[in-house]
Amino acid sequence: MRFSTILRKARIQICHCRSSVKLLHSLPRPRPRNPTKRFFQKPNPAKTQTPDPRVYTRDIVSNIYNILKYSTWESAREQLPHLGVRWDSHIINRVLKAHPPMQKAWLFFNWASEIKGFKHDHFTYTTMLDIFGEAGRIQSMYSVFQLMKEKGVVIDTVTYTSLIHWVSSSGDVDGAMKLWEEMRDQGSEPTVVSYTAYMKMFFDNGKVEEATEVYKEMLRSRISPNCHTYTVLMEYLVGTGKCEEALDIFFKMQEIGVQPDKAACNILIGKACKFGETSFMTRILLYMKENGIVLRHTVFFEALETLKDAGESDYLLREANSHISAESLCSNNIDETPKVEVDEEKSVDYSRVISSVLLMKQNLVAVDHLLNQMKDRNIKLDSFVVSAIVETNCDRCRTEGASLALDYSSEMGIHLEKTAYLALVGNFLRSNELAKVTETVKEMVKGQHSLGVYQGATLIHKLGFGRRPRLAAEVFDLIPDDQKGVAAYTALMDVYISAGSPEKAMKILEAMREREIMPSLGTYNVLLSGLEKTSDFQREAASLRKEKKSLVASGRFRENVDVEEKICDLLFARNL
Repeated sequence: MRFSTILRKARIQICHCRSSVKLLHSLPRPRPRNPTKRFFQKPNPAKTQTPDPRVYTRDIVSNIYNILKYSTWESAREQLPHLGVRWDSHIINRVLKAHPPMQKAWLFFNWASEIKGFKHDHFTYTTMLDIFGEAGRIQSMYSVFQLMKEKGVVIDTVTYTSLIHWVSSSGDVDGAMKLWEEMRDQGSEPTVVSYTAYMKMFFDNGKVEEATEVYKEMLRSRISPNCHTYTVLMEYLVGTGKCEEALDIFFKMQEIGVQPDKAACNILIGKACKFGETSFMTRILLYMKENGIVLRHTVFFEALETLKDAGESDYLLREANSHISAESLCSNNIDETPKVEVDEEKSVDYSRVISSVLLMKQNLVAVDHLLNQMKDRNIKLDSFVVSAIVETNCDRCRTEGASLALDYSSEMGIHLEKTAYLALVGNFLRSNELAKVTETVKEMVKGQHSLGVYQGATLIHKLGFGRRPRLAAEVFDLIPDDQKGVAAYTALMDVYISAGSPEKAMKILEAMREREIMPSLGTYNVLLSGLEKTSDFQREAASLRKEKKSLVASGRFRENVDVEEKICDLLFARNL
């Protein structure tokens, strides 16, 4: 049976101070050393320590990780107790997930178990299992698993799935199957991740019938496949030469609202390279170009070599992955960090200098100096180089450097890549520089990049949550009319409802209806949550309740639900 056929059948203290009279009477008297219990002492503001609001969990985790990585364990063990950290499962787990050296991770795990008041839970145990599994230390992984059982720690599906993955990766398929049966016997129900990992195990070991049966069992359990599930199916089909079936799944998963992600595209291109399926590669590259998805460096060069061997053009590959050209500029004959002096006669060399400093040396301070010089001398860099600068600064939480690159691109009329603009938006949201968010969106629109349905609605909602309705409205206005759907309108209504302006929300509803855009469940939930709190819109609230009831009643008979409406309901509807 074709996998695409199976897919068609699937369902998607009040402070008491002394009075002035008492203070006057007490002036000649010496103060008692021990104040009486009748009065509360006023706290001394100079001695009050307020926690630094700018200390984030990621900074704490990064500090601990650096200590574990760059210090000996004896030194680290002396430093850790004096960090002033409130040691809990979340912090311990985040540190372990940062992947410090394996031996120090295990020593840190055991050190944490001796902290007073702290006990490892299934999250920290599972992460430690993953560390040993990834390193191929299967017996050590089993020892941690046995320790979980002895300590009475709850072993859930996530833990079993991790065990099955690493055991099967070591080549012990029988051991993985025993773990699967043990998981079912213990009453842990498989999730989509479990089924996908189990199915991939069989595919990788040539057991196609068993893999197919696992997929059918998942569908019978009414568990919808996710992107990774479809990727496993397509990867197998491409490997067996059934590219048309793989493409069939590739397009049908999009029709039911599951979009192939960066990992899926990289896996498929990598698989196609191994079997020389260049026509299949072209279809995937077109999708990647349209959706702003790029290849990893190793996959890019592998695809480049495959196209070269087949005698076919690499234009589409380079166009969809123009950012990688920055590395090719500095891959040859660059051994030293270049000087920060700019030669105005050779504009090509500017991109080479920036690329080598940024990609090879990670010297972002030097890059800042170069950008300032180029801005003063009106020198224009290539778009992919500025985009690489932005993304690298955002990855390292250097908001100043990212802002400098944005300002430079704006002044020079350079349109960045979509991924660079999205990285800027995320960075400015995290640093609470919300005004910069709208500036970024403006530049993004100038570069003819679309925010997309989900990202646009989420951004409007986050700006409203930050109590900046004006900025949220600006972002809404920046979205082209043909890209404004029910999700964007509902997000703006939610902003005005949260700001205590239901009348503005009703105006947005009227404007939406004038464009013949029908409300979704999420729209009704947002409006009713605000209108029911005021007496000025009782009639409108009653009418909306009737409409919502009618929509709920007819919803079960609707076969095709628009993707825009699905996103709106996921963001704003309750009890879905």
